[in-house]
Amino acid sequence: MKTFGLKASLLLMAILFFTDFLNVEGQVCHPSGKIRGKKPPPGECNQGNDSDCCKEGKLYTTYKCSPTVSSYTKAYLTLNGFEKDEDGGAPSECDNQYHSDDTPVVALSTGWYNKGSRCLNNITITANGRSVVAMVVDECDSTMGCDSDHDYQPPCANNIVDASRAVWKALGVPQDQWGGLDITWTNA
Repeated sequence: MKTFGLKASLLLMAILFFTDFLNVEGQVCHPSGKIRGKKPPPGECNQGNDSDCCKEGKLYTTYKCSPTVSSYTKAYLTLNGFEKDEDGGAPSECDNQYHSDDTPVVALSTGWYNKGSRCLNNITITANGRSVVAMVVDECDSTMGCDSDHDYQPPCANNIVDASRAVWKALGVPQDQWGGLDITWTNA
């Protein structure tokens, strides 16, 4: 009887260990650290589209991950300029190009961007009773910020879909309400 109990216990422990090991992707995404804000040099932080500038000494949370992608991934939609001299800063990471804000394009938080694996692929964004297909062209960096490479803006949260004006228009959101909206998205 003791031998059967020991074998069953070992088998159960092995199953639990491997189940936990295989479900790492489904785990909750926790912060990976913090960075200390630096005051931007005069005129170096573009506050277009109500973008924030880093504040001297403030601690900003960083993430290397994003919530698990599902058929209806919950996210927070923000507004970004993808044209030259807009708040998006440099050309898009995926193709080293600027993009018209009249084209539905997005930047995804670092974990969802996944080292560029979603570059130039479409996602479907749903909110406000409507859906729009948008192309992933950039990363909304969740790991770094508050420097010249990031236009002296804080790191993105881990659940951001940073979208062009075209996405907001297609979702039928009144322009005076652009800036932040709970959405769902999925691979198109």
